[in-house]
Amino acid sequence: MNDAFEISGVPSEGGVLIVADHASNHVPDDIDLGIAPHYFDDHIAYDPGTAPIARLMTEQSGFLAILSSASRLVVDLNRYPDELTAIPERSDGVEIPGNAIAAEEREARMQRFFQPYHDRIDTLISDLKPALVLSLHSFTPTLRSNPRLVRPWDIGILYNHYETASRFALQFLEQEGVLNVGDQLPYSGKELNATMDRHCEIIGQPYFGAELRQDLIMEADGQRRFADILLRTCDKIRTALA
Repeated sequence: MNDAFEISGVPSEGGVLIVADHASNHVPDDIDLGIAPHYFDDHIAYDPGTAPIARLMTEQSGFLAILSSASRLVVDLNRYPDELTAIPERSDGVEIPGNAIAAEEREARMQRFFQPYHDRIDTLISDLKPALVLSLHSFTPTLRSNPRLVRPWDIGILYNHYETASRFALQFLEQEGVLNVGDQLPYSGKELNATMDRHCEIIGQPYFGAELRQDLIMEADGQRRFADILLRTCDKIRTALA
């Protein structure tokens, strides 16, 4: 592990690469965000459940994961580097005063966290030529900024222009028979898909995005359940794509 990312699993050509942009809630000691400590355990800081699920999946041969090592409040890796929200000053109604920083400090933070992470993804895809990339996220069932919004899905599948693997994912997840599956929900990959657009769409790399509902994956049983579901789904997609 370093400031930017952690690698889990054993690299192998033609396998599945799991990309977890928001796996960690860690804020380095030398960065003061100016917010109450309890927010570090909140969904604004990371995607709860994604790190243990990714690590469980990489216990199976042919699955490798790259996981963020710092909170999305430090740098949001699922953004473009020139987007203001890459270092958010506000998230779900919470002001982040420590992110109101000068351009030089902003660039230093991007070079420390953002660039090494994305450079490593480029290298992994180039070297390993994965059969499939899984973009792994989780979503909160409720938002402070919009408490009336209903988010009942167990899992949502996201994509932009490349839809093939996602269509297979929707089909195979529906066949599980016990999941409320969302197509481009709780939001659309055509609106928020920066990491996959940058690394997969641009080169025709097969991928799909999965958003898991956080209250279902906070405990070990739920994490194991969804790791197994995603393992089955990824294996079926690889077979279908072949």
